[in-house]
Amino acid sequence: MLETSARLLRLLSLLQSPRDWTGTELAARLEVSGRTIRADIERLRTLGYPIEGLRGAVGGYRLGAGADMPPLLLDDDEAVVVTVALKAAASGSIGSSPGGVEETALRALTKLERVLPPRLRRRATALRTVTVSVRPDTAGPFADPAVLSTLAAACREHEGIRFDYQSHGAVASRREVEPYRLVNWGRRWYLFAYDLSRCDWRSFRVDRISLRTPNNPRFTPRPLPTDDVAAHVSRGASAAAWRYRAAVIVHAPAADIAARINPAAGSVEPGDDGRSCVFHTGADSIETLAVHLSLLDADFTVTEPVELVDHLRALAARYTRSTRAG
Repeated sequence: MLETSARLLRLLSLLQSPRDWTGTELAARLEVSGRTIRADIERLRTLGYPIEGLRGAVGGYRLGAGADMPPLLLDDDEAVVVTVALKAAASGSIGSSPGGVEETALRALTKLERVLPPRLRRRATALRTVTVSVRPDTAGPFADPAVLSTLAAACREHEGIRFDYQSHGAVASRREVEPYRLVNWGRRWYLFAYDLSRCDWRSFRVDRISLRTPNNPRFTPRPLPTDDVAAHVSRGASAAAWRYRAAVIVHAPAADIAARINPAAGSVEPGDDGRSCVFHTGADSIETLAVHLSLLDADFTVTEPVELVDHLRALAARYTRSTRAG
């Protein structure tokens, strides 16, 4: 019995590779007869593995996609990478938002770590321990995995969708859109779509979407308005929450400034002379606005808002005092 179980695991491991196998090849690999291979294939099918039989002069087998998720076999490297990825996805999610992506990742991680051999668990822990994230987002909304899956399928299949939406100002509306991309920014997920009632491109926070069924009919895809959808969405999402805004004249070419800033900090508009540009930026605080300007590494002119002008003058005086000889 143990020999049969071990052989089934080896057979399943071969079938999970991205290729087709003839019965003769499988029999040679496992050092058994063709009749034994056929019997083992039937055993795997009864366990829920969708193994397809290939027609033709030689025939063969491949592992297809089924209605349910059967157990998977991972090699050592795959198991370590999947564990680390799940830990990253589950970070900070304990006790939060039932059904969220983070909680789903945590459940999957718990199942995987339960069966990991100690040597692989040590490898995964070591890799995770020495890895750091850039600007981790430790707070934010939770997206429903079922909604994300539905939106992703609609984007792929070019199906229109209908949903109720709560805007940043808690204004409820009903939308019909053509979905194109999902954008992930920390814990926030955004849908980038063409809004049919507004006749324009819009981005929507996924956690504020309540889907209506069924989906609308399929549509013919439109050309995207930008090559960098992620940057486009991040600029719009940041601007929507800005408390303070400023249009700053920067005495440097637009291309130079655009290369230095994060798209979430604002946008750059070329000047008429080609030697200057306008930096449209904003933030929740005047202090953060001043930080954005300090990263430009170029001379600039600010006239408003008044609070920003006053703060920059105070900073200039402080920096001047800090460099005086004692």
